[in-house]
Amino acid sequence: MMGRLVADPELRQTPNGVSVITFTVAVDRNYSRDRERQTDFIDVVAWRQTAEFVSKYFSKGKMIIVEGSIQTRSYEDRNGNKRRAVEVVADNVQFGESKSAGGSQQGYTAPAPTQAPPEPAVSYASGDVGDFSEMSSDSDDPPF
Repeated sequence: MMGRLVADPELRQTPNGVSVITFTVAVDRNYSRDRERQTDFIDVVAWRQTAEFVSKYFSKGKMIIVEGSIQTRSYEDRNGNKRRAVEVVADNVQFGESKSAGGSQQGYTAPAPTQAPPEPAVSYASGDVGDFSEMSSDSDDPPF
C-alpha cells in the first residue's frame, strides 16, 4: 500500500530491547463516491531495523510504501472490554516520493543501480583452409 503518514511515527523498545514502531497511513481509494475522494486510515507496525529506518527517515505527511501482511489480534482494554485490532505488519518500507517532491526536508534516496558498459559485439573473421594443418591420427576409428 502507498499513502501518507498522518502523524510522526512512535518508536519504542520492548523490555528485551527490540525496536518497534507504530504509525498510521492515509491511503486514498481508487474510486470516489459522489465525486468525493475516500480515504482509509491503516494502522501499521514495524519491528527491528525496519522500525529504526521508519523512525529515522519518515515523519508526518511523508509518502510511504509499505509491503507486509494484515494481522488481527484480540486484547482487553483498560475497562475490561474485549477488543480486536487489525493492522499491517510491515516487512518492507520504501520512500513514496523523490527527495525534491518532499520539500526542503532531507531524506534518503537509494542510489540508482549502475549498468555495466555494453560488451563489444563479437566479430568473426573468415579464414583460409591454408590456416589449418591436418593432424595425424593413429586410427580411422572415432575416438569414442
